[in-house]
This record gives sequence, structure tokens and C-alpha cells, in this order.
Amino acid sequence: MGPDRFSGVYHYKAVTSMIKPESLLIERIVRQIVVDEKFMEMALEEAKTAGSEGEVPVGAVLVKKEDIIGRDHNRCIQFNDPTAHAEILVIRRGGEIIGNYRLVETTLYVTIEPCPMCVGAITHGRIDRLVYGAPDEKTGSVSSKFRLLNDPDLNHRVEVKGGVLKQECSEVLQGFFKGRRP
Repeated sequence: MGPDRFSGVYHYKAVTSMIKPESLLIERIVRQIVVDEKFMEMALEEAKTAGSEGEVPVGAVLVKKEDIIGRDHNRCIQFNDPTAHAEILVIRRGGEIIGNYRLVETTLYVTIEPCPMCVGAITHGRIDRLVYGAPDEKTGSVSSKFRLLNDPDLNHRVEVKGGVLKQECSEVLQGFFKGRRP
């Protein structure tokens, strides 16, 4: 029988109890999967809140060493601000909390692949790692439409992991737009 599933996250102890002690790399990989899914679930909660407020349901969580620095969702309509994307809001909050515009040693979790504006903010903020859920075929700027983070002239590299809770993230977006379009 496979590892237990709990709320979309592999139960860490159940999985690691099946691993031999010499398999530290595997244990680290499994632990990272658990952590990524945990924070993506938080981003999904934010996305659902955005949808209930009539905003495009995108959520983001900014983390430093597994401590939450900020979590938010799209608020473009609420703030009358086209830049009030979830990613931008948590990056701004991160700068306030850390006291620096450089958000080194942080990971940004977002339910959809970031747009060009948000990729620019991720790069300028020196975020180390980006984890996103669903791809965005229209404006995704990491791997779907554009590949802005792959530009060799950039002076900052961001580690990227896409597809975390992809199905759940896609369903939230699809459900929102399905309810708005005839």
C-alpha cells in the first residue's frame, strides 16, 4: 500500500518510515514535496478568498526558512490597481517585514504561473525560489508563453518548480471563469 494522503500532502512520517537511513537525499526530496504542498494549499486558500470577493482567484504565500512572511490574493478590483496581483502584494509585504527590498533566502508560492510584471518583481526582489501550481498559456512568463527567467543576461537566477497541486489550482481558476461566462 502507498503512503497515506492527507489533505493533498503526503504524510511525511509515513513516507520517511519506508526509507532506509542511507537514503538521506530521498528523504530531503520527500520533505520538500511535503513543504511545497503545504504552502501551496495556503496559497489555494487565498485564491478561493479572492474568487469569493469577485477577484481572479490567484493566491500567493512568501516564505523564508519555512516561516510565512506574507500571504495574500489578487486585489486589483478592491484596490482599483492593476498591479495588485497576489505576488506583488506578498513581495511588498516581504520587503516591509524583512526591512529590505532584497528578499534573499525566500520562496514564493503562487497558484498560477506568474505574468511578466510579477516575474520582474521576483527577479528584482532576489527571490531564490518560485513554486507555482497551474501553467498560464496566455501570459505565463516562466515556461508557458514566455521564459523570462531563462534570459542569460539576468544577474539573478531563480529556482523554479511548476505543477505543484496543478489540478487543484486549475480547478479553482476554471470554476471561477466558468461561473462568469455564459
